[in-house]
Amino acid sequence: MWKFTFFWVVALSSTSVSFAQINAEKTILETEQRRFTAMVEKDTALLGTMLAGDLFYLHSNGLHETKRQHLAAIASGTIDYQAMARQPNPVVRRFGKIALVNGLVHVSGLINKQSFSLPLRYTAVYRKKKGKWLLVNWQSTRAESK
Repeated sequence: MWKFTFFWVVALSSTSVSFAQINAEKTILETEQRRFTAMVEKDTALLGTMLAGDLFYLHSNGLHETKRQHLAAIASGTIDYQAMARQPNPVVRRFGKIALVNGLVHVSGLINKQSFSLPLRYTAVYRKKKGKWLLVNWQSTRAESK
C-alpha cells in the first residue's frame, strides 16, 4: 500500500511542477510579446517597466545600448520598430529566477530613417524581480531568410 501511495504522491507532485513550469513559460512569452508590442507602439512608459535597470541590449548590427539609450532611441524615432513578428516555438529555459528565451523574430522598421526588414535569431535573458519578468539582456543576429 505504501508503494502505491508513494507513487501517486510523486506523480502528483511532478505534475504540479510541470504545470508551474508551463505557466511560467507562458507568462515569460506573454511578457516578451507585450514588450515587442510596446516597442512597435513606441510606448516607452510601459517598455521602461519591462526592462531591468542594468539592461544590456545588443542589436544585430553590433550596436549596444543601456536601458536609457534603448528607450531614448525608440522615443526619438532614431529606431522606429514598425513590426515585430515572433515565429512559433521559441524555447524557454528557466533557472530559478532567470529565464532564457531563444527564438526567431522578423523585425522591420526604420533606423536613422533607413528601412530595414530582418529575420533575427535572438537570445533574451529575463530576471524575475518582485513577481515580474524583466529583460536583462538581449542579443540578436541576422538569420537566413527562408
